Amino acid sequence: MPDSSSDPLLEIADDLYALPLADFTPARDALVKEHKGDKALATAIKALRKASVAAWVVNLLVRRDPDQVDQVLAVGQALRDAQENLDAAQLREFTKQRRQLTASVTTAARRLAREEGVRTTQSVADQVEATLTAAMLEPDAAKAVRSGLLVTSLSATGLGDLDLSGAVALPEALGFSARPRPAAPVDTPDPSRRPQLHVVPDPDADAKARAAADERLAEARAVLKDAEKEHRAARRSVEKLEARTLQLQSELDELRSRIAAQEAALEEVDDELGEAEAARAEAEEAVEEARAEVEAARERRDSL
Repeated sequence: MPDSSSDPLLEIADDLYALPLADFTPARDALVKEHKGDKALATAIKALRKASVAAWVVNLLVRRDPDQVDQVLAVGQALRDAQENLDAAQLREFTKQRRQLTASVTTAARRLAREEGVRTTQSVADQVEATLTAAMLEPDAAKAVRSGLLVTSLSATGLGDLDLSGAVALPEALGFSARPRPAAPVDTPDPSRRPQLHVVPDPDADAKARAAADERLAEARAVLKDAEKEHRAARRSVEKLEARTLQLQSELDELRSRIAAQEAALEEVDDELGEAEAARAEAEEAVEEARAEVEAARERRDSL
């Protein structure tokens, strides 16, 4: 595993991607200024991309609850090892269990994000679950997730077609494990002690506040965009189903009309059949009578 202590960029990236999503850009830019004496390092820091919301949620899960992530990755490894020896029924059962596990862990990840003040839409949750599924299906995806340096969500089919280019902050991330960072405990103030306040003016306070406000606005717009996208998709689905319902209702009405017409025709045919059967019976009687007369005439002729 790469050692972040021997790679200052990895160490910096590990700290940056552990920050709240809104703090990433101002913190990164501040680090660029801090390391401006090392032009190569400053350039590399500036190139670190902000994670998507889904990637940030997965990174948060990796740092807040590494044991649960390790469990997901261990189950994925076991499934990959056993896949060749499983029959179809066992594969279906393991696939079901895998989906249940990723859904459960996704719920836990959304809860962690909510505790950090980040609301996740269903679209983001789907991307988080897809990323966890990819980590179970593909060894490289597992390494990417464990790094805690994801910048985009992952998607894999288990057929070795995963493309990780641009999915992690650094190529060195694969094989690196993010440092666990439990949530900071909430301090309970001691009412018997009066805190000593020291006001230190920050010359960049206004700029930082504007940057933070811009970041929150951008995130709110992103959430709104996702919500509007989901709403449009749901509306289109409703419209399609309503149109299909009207079409089926029309076809059903037509079929009912045809059935009514067929039932009326059937009644007419039944009546005609009854009359035809009666006429056939009369004709049969007439034939029998005619045959009897023919036989009687033949007998009379023969007797002459």
